[in-house]
Amino acid sequence: MATQTPAASAPGMPQLDFSTFGNQIFWLVVALVAIYFVLSRMALPRIASVLAERQGTITSDIAAAEDLKAKALDAEAAYEKALVDARAEAHRIVAEAKAEIQADLDAAIAKADAEIAAKSAESEKEISAIRAGAMDAVKDVAKSTAKEIVAAMGATADARSITAAVNARLKG
Repeated sequence: MATQTPAASAPGMPQLDFSTFGNQIFWLVVALVAIYFVLSRMALPRIASVLAERQGTITSDIAAAEDLKAKALDAEAAYEKALVDARAEAHRIVAEAKAEIQADLDAAIAKADAEIAAKSAESEKEISAIRAGAMDAVKDVAKSTAKEIVAAMGATADARSITAAVNARLKG
């Protein structure tokens, strides 16, 4: 038989030794109470203040975001109104420009019509003068031709009878 030494009969881990459970529980309670007091007096108030500060920041940021959103909506409405006003102004300017161009065009057409009418009247006068000159030339040629023909036939005719014959023939 082997003799056991006191170290060999003791359990391996002191936490599992049932003879020291009372002391272990006492110190466990003391440690937990100490941790509780440290946490409740120092750490938890700091954590609560940080959470409150964060909540305040979040709330103020949300309020600022809502304000900015309202301002953005107002700016968008102002932009839309300005855009509508600009389009209306552009349409008005285009209409004025069209009216001005149309007035200028009408004036230019009236001026051109007046010039064309004046030139047409002048051309008619010139054509009338040319016709009158041509008629006189035709009469002169017809008279001289008739005189030559009568002379070629061996007859004589006076200028009065040749003029009367040519005038009668030209009248139709």
